[in-house]
Amino acid sequence: MEPLQVGAYWAGREESAEECARRAERFFHLLRRCDVAYSRWFEHAYSRRQSLRLPFEPTYETFLRFFGRKKYRLGKDAFRFEAWTGQEQRGRGGMLSLTCGSATSFYPNGCLLYLPREEPAAGRVLTLPVLKEVIRAMVLAWEPDGCSVVSEDAPGVKDALVAEAPCVGWLMYVSRRRGKVPRLPRSVRVEPLEGKGSLVILTRERFSGEDLTHLALVEQVRMAFVQAGLMR
Repeated sequence: MEPLQVGAYWAGREESAEECARRAERFFHLLRRCDVAYSRWFEHAYSRRQSLRLPFEPTYETFLRFFGRKKYRLGKDAFRFEAWTGQEQRGRGGMLSLTCGSATSFYPNGCLLYLPREEPAAGRVLTLPVLKEVIRAMVLAWEPDGCSVVSEDAPGVKDALVAEAPCVGWLMYVSRRRGKVPRLPRSVRVEPLEGKGSLVILTRERFSGEDLTHLALVEQVRMAFVQAGLMR
């Protein structure tokens, strides 16, 4: 099964440990409501055995304690944290990586969630209704500039996600701070998201990087964003 990830990034936004802990608590709370796969969490470690010894409850107090540790700090002001759902999977399904509180581009703020690749979790999570809720959780908690569901294997995807522009994916969110979503092909759905921006859905069925029709649609959407000045 093609490995997918949900990535949200936002430009330099300095925030205190207290502010980041509050956002993290809300995000994990909303994510838990998306699927049972996100109901338990462990601190990420270099081995499965070690990580399973580090369960945590994603509360404000917990994150405040984490962000006070030297191992979770980036420089003087930013914070970095990685977590795991405890599910054994090939690849990085169930992993979450978070950077927040940074005011510089050297440490770009972002939240990256690797989606499950194996059943039964994949069959539940890799659906349009659940992924819409995952993006909603990221948007409400982190207020990113953009968010996308993309393949882990797509060339240059990491650079595209952290660029100061939307990244075209199966689903993508564009903050209204960045501008208005241009007119797109009729088959593409555009929905408002909690008054914060727009959610763009390329296909109702699961997107595939091997489907030539899907790839042609990506190019049409990308060009529309380029012409609107929202994407390089």
